[in-house]
Order: sequence, then C-alpha cells, then structure tokens
Amino acid sequence: MVGSILGPIIAAVFLRAHFLSNTRERESREIMYVPQLVTCLRSYTRKELFSDITAGVVVGIVALPLAMAFAIASGLSPERGLYTAIVAGFLISALGGSRVQIGGPTGAFVVLVYDIVQRYGVDGLMISTILAGCLLILLGVARLGMIIKYIPYPVITGFTSGIAAIIFTSQIKDILGLTTGPLPGDFIGKWSELVKNIGTVNWIAVFLSLLCIGIIVYWPKAWRRVPGSVVAMLVATFLVQCFGLNVETIGTRFGGIPSMLPPLTWPNISLAQCRELLGPAATLALLAAIESLLSAVVADGMTGHRHKSNMELVAQGVANIASPLFGGFTATGAIARTATNIRNGASTPVAGIVHAFTLMAIMLIFGRWARLVPMCCLAAVLVVVAYNMSEWRTFRSLLRTPRSDVAVLLTTFAITVIFDLTLAVQIGVVLAAFLFMKRMADVTQIDTIALPAANSSISARHIPDETNATKRLIPNGVRLYEFNGPFFFGAADKARDVLNIVEGTAKVMILRMRDVPAIDATGLHTLEEVHTNCARSGTALILCDLRAQPMRALRRSHQIGLIGKQNIKGDLDQALERATEIIEGTPAKKQKRSHNVSHVPAA
Repeated sequence: MVGSILGPIIAAVFLRAHFLSNTRERESREIMYVPQLVTCLRSYTRKELFSDITAGVVVGIVALPLAMAFAIASGLSPERGLYTAIVAGFLISALGGSRVQIGGPTGAFVVLVYDIVQRYGVDGLMISTILAGCLLILLGVARLGMIIKYIPYPVITGFTSGIAAIIFTSQIKDILGLTTGPLPGDFIGKWSELVKNIGTVNWIAVFLSLLCIGIIVYWPKAWRRVPGSVVAMLVATFLVQCFGLNVETIGTRFGGIPSMLPPLTWPNISLAQCRELLGPAATLALLAAIESLLSAVVADGMTGHRHKSNMELVAQGVANIASPLFGGFTATGAIARTATNIRNGASTPVAGIVHAFTLMAIMLIFGRWARLVPMCCLAAVLVVVAYNMSEWRTFRSLLRTPRSDVAVLLTTFAITVIFDLTLAVQIGVVLAAFLFMKRMADVTQIDTIALPAANSSISARHIPDETNATKRLIPNGVRLYEFNGPFFFGAADKARDVLNIVEGTAKVMILRMRDVPAIDATGLHTLEEVHTNCARSGTALILCDLRAQPMRALRRSHQIGLIGKQNIKGDLDQALERATEIIEGTPAKKQKRSHNVSHVPAA
C-alpha cells in the first residue's frame, strides 16, 4: 500500500521535471530539491566538523529526556520517543532544506497523538503518521512550502497556547504524585478527576518536581554546556535510588527500555483504514508543516541563512513515513532544540546527524538505566516545555490587537482546550478567512465621481487623477464611478447596490477600474447584471483603466463581447470620448464641445 501511494508521487516528480520547458525554471527546481547537506559538504571544513560534533552531542543529550517525556505524554511508551528522535532526526537533517534544523517528537503533537491513540490505537497512529508523511511529500512536490504565510498568527498562537495548557494539565498527576486511574481524554474531565483525587498527593513527588523545575530553569545560568533537564534527571534519579524514595518511575509504569532499535515492521494498511484516518493524517501533516517551517524561519533569523521550504517538507514527509516503520511516531522540526543546536555552534546538517547518533549511543549503552528515572522528573520537564510553549506574553499582547484578531485567538484557544486541535485549526483558519474577507469588503469602495448635470441635488466633484493634470469635461447624461479594491464576492452586494440604481437622465455609465487588482466569478456576474440593467434602461456601460487580471477574466468569461470591445477603453479620456460619441451620435474627435457640460478639473 505504501508503494502504491509513493509510486504516483515519485512518478509525478519525474514527469514534471521532464516536461519543464523553461531551462531556467528547471535549474531553479533542481537546486530547490537538493538537500542542504549536499550543498554544505561541497565546502566543508575541519573547523565546522568540530563545531557540528560538539553541538550535535549537546543537542542529543538535551533531546533524551524530551523524547521520552513527549512519548509518555502522548499515551505511548518512552522508547517510542527515542526511536522517533533517532530515525526521524537523522532523516530530517540528512534530507532537509534547513542547515541546522533538529527533528524529532515535539509538544505540538502531544494532544493530537494522544487523541489518535485513544480512538484508533497505536496501529491507527502508525498508519496516520505514514499518510501524513505522504501528504507532506505532496505539499513539497506541489511547491507549497510557503504554506506558513497563509496561517494567521492568532491561529498559531491560539492553538500553541491551548496545547501548552493541555500538556500542563496532563502532567499534574505526576507532578503531585496523585493516585488515580486513567485520566479522561477531555480537558474538563481531567480536571474533575484530578480534583477528586487531590487528597492522594505524594509530597515526595511534589518536592522532587519542584527541585527538577528549579534545576531546569536556573542551571543554564551557571553552566550552559550541560542541559538543565539532564542534570535534573540525574539528580532526581540519584535521590530516589539512594534514599529509596517512594515515587513512580519509568520502570514501575512501563518496565525497561530496549537497548536497540526495533526491526523494520510494515503495518497492515487497508483502504478502509486510509479513508477513516485521512482526517487525522491531514491534521498531522498540516501541523508538521507549520511547526517545521516555523522552526526553519526561526533558524534563518538566528543564522542569516535561508532554508529551502519545499525540500524541508519532502524531508519531513520521508521522516514521518520511516519513523513508524521503526516503532516511532510523528516528528517535525523542534524549535527549542534547533535553537540549542545553533547556540552551541552548529553550522551544517551534520550536527543534526550527530544528534541522532548520540541518542542511539545513549540508548544502546545506558538504555537499561532509563527505567530508574522518576516520572515526576519527566513531568517537570514537560511543565517547563508547556510554559515556554504558552507564549503568554505574546498571547497578552495579541489581546490588544483588533477585535477580529482577538476573536480568532480566543476561539482557537478555547476549542483547542475544550474540544480538540483538529477542530480548532479548522475553525480558526475559517474564521480568520471570513474576517479577512469582511475587511476586504469594507475597504472596497465605489466612489461617485460625477453624476448627470440634470440631477441638481448632487454636483460633480474633482477627479483624483495624478496621471493627467488637464481639466476633464464630463458631458451631461454621463455617470462616472471609480471602483477601489478587489471586485470579489465579498464586495459584490455593495457594487450591486450602487451600480444598479439607474436614473432616466443617465445615458452612459462609466466604471473606472484602475484600482481593481483582481476580479472573481461573482464580480464578473455582478458586472453582467449591471450591464443587463443598463441595457434595459437604455444606458450604455463603458469600462476603462482595466488592469491585467480583470482584463484576462473578462476575456475568459466572454464578457468583452457582451459589453462590446468599443466600450472597453484604456483610460478615462478615451472613455469620455466614447461617451460623447454615444450621446451625440457623432465621432468624438469631429464634434464640437457643447457648452452644456460640467467642468471637472483633475486633482
């Protein structure tokens, strides 16, 4: 099944490359899909190698507790987090489009992965991850690497803060050492169960949790070379084993951790399962794309380099297909680990590859000791992660932005926390799109430049035309409008209300469209309605100053023939000449100017 999915994708890549007619475009695409590792190794130096090895080892040590903690928080065994960090981390660095991106499990997936595991089991998660990988490859091949630009910032902040709140809630049980059964999947249910069992607090676990949080937060101020999370894990494990403290450990909950990678395993995938899991897979793919590209953008800002977004998506896709085959789960670019990689001197993807081998070495050599790590220590690691993910300062600042953005932010946050991430992203993006369309409709205006002189209640005004400073003569019986803004479905009603009021004294309606960057099908239909109403009342419709996209749209919809080529002019002067020709029935160049005109000087 995997082959049948990947086959058409690979074939499409080669067919598109083969049929590219433009040589320059072909060359740019070839460069676009070359991994950064290949580019960097062409001029690799010994100094860069030393820096990359140092950074890779440090990041590998940092990733150790995080990988296990994210797996546990996702409802999986801790070794699956290590498998993900090793396999996906290696492939993302080896094939990716960023020089310093570090891949692996992240907090952004915790909520979604946990929900998939509860609904469909581990096998369902594996299939969803493989499908998500295929979708990511499709996104990269379709050159949609700039997808991050189309996700509104309030949506990203809303669901990121919501995920942080859920991660924090899921760790309270281990932070306090509560004795409860399995916690419910919903946010409110979790809090209800926690409150019911608050009397079972283990104060030793509370002490160790606070100690670990303090070490994680303050240790980097003393010595950055050794990660605070690793120091906290070692200290907590030492105290528990030396003093025989009664707290839950990885061993008591999950048993031991294997000291090697599992063999390659192909899951049984059916077409029915693919249909059922396509929705969760699409959400995984979208979230992986957003997280990885955000991380790559952050890395670009720190290093001054530019990443290849499409190549990055392809690498993320390959990593998410391979990870489940070796017992892992969903992976993406990790912002915090990428920043740590950069701060420790990494300059090429070699650092990310070293990070993966470091994790493998630790698992092979020290894996059997991981069962001694207290659960409250890993919970403390995730609490700090949740605090950093919450971006509460950014959240607070967004509350002072326009009300529409605040509505998107709070709606996305609330739905993420109370319902689920999939619904939150969908509703957040749709709500932001609707609000954007409303803003565009609000800024789209139709200005009345001149009305027929016979209408004494409204007089003609200046024509704001910076391209021609001469005075314009607006013949009696001509109505002149100027359209400003995109002529799309959101502004169609406004245009219809203004333009369809046809008065008997108007013989010609001129619609100036120099500030209309684009028109859609609804706008074209509205123009057709206006033309029909004008024809019914004996008024001629003239369009002028059309830009490239509206002119193409008129040609494709055959409205040029409907309106008449002679009634579509390049500028306002030509449109006025055509209006005079219609009114007086003589060629505009040969007729004499009538004294009965409105003098409208240009601005």
